[in-house]
Amino acid sequence: MMKKIIAKLLIAASAGLSLAGGAHAAGGGIEWDKFPKEKMTDMAALQHGAKLFVNYCLNCHSAAFMRYNRLRDLGLTEAQIKSNLLFASDKVGETMKVSMDAKQAKDWFGATPPDLTVIARSRASASQGSGADYLYTYMRTFYRDDSKATGWNNLAFPSVAMPHAMWELQGQRTAKFVDEVDPHDKSKTVHVFKGFEQISPGALTPAQYDDAVADLVAYLQWMGEPAQGQRFRLGVLVLLFLSVFTLFAWRLNASYWKDVK
Repeated sequence: MMKKIIAKLLIAASAGLSLAGGAHAAGGGIEWDKFPKEKMTDMAALQHGAKLFVNYCLNCHSAAFMRYNRLRDLGLTEAQIKSNLLFASDKVGETMKVSMDAKQAKDWFGATPPDLTVIARSRASASQGSGADYLYTYMRTFYRDDSKATGWNNLAFPSVAMPHAMWELQGQRTAKFVDEVDPHDKSKTVHVFKGFEQISPGALTPAQYDDAVADLVAYLQWMGEPAQGQRFRLGVLVLLFLSVFTLFAWRLNASYWKDVK
């Protein structure tokens, strides 16, 4: 059973890496913005991110290797989980599966929405940054594009099949592009992004939306390895213990050999 789970996780991670690579290759890639890492130690932010995930992501994407009751690690009680986050299941011990049929999803979007359990870990890039940086950039660079089937496009993932699930919070924007001479080849022109233009406001201000996305990405990062914080704290304690032990061992060694000439 464990081998099957590990195999599925590796497949999901590989799919995520291939999509990330495709996104980078499609438009030469854009520079990823830095995800505010302090969100990872903010329990209120992680709880808000879990709420956003359930409300905006879990409609199409599953997190089949995460159980609802694991959210207790974020300071939530089972009663709070059942009342505020348990919409796609009846039991708090079940995994975060989506009710959407995979075949229907492929017909609607052109591809089956990937599982998001390890999405933050799978999107890391040695040249660009962490998977959290990618997701933070991706969720903030959607824009209206009537040439696409969904009516949306994305700077971080050009021609993405996914529509902008959080557009009501961010509002609707268009992207401005201009053709400029390619600095590497004067005989060619390149399509250069020159900024966004807001065409309708969202429920949140730009700063509030960026903060909400940071909360969501923090949760996605946490979900990929819920024990990461505990592992780091344990690592610090082990290093402190070894430091103290080394001091005692050094002094004991000096005392043992002090009379030896």
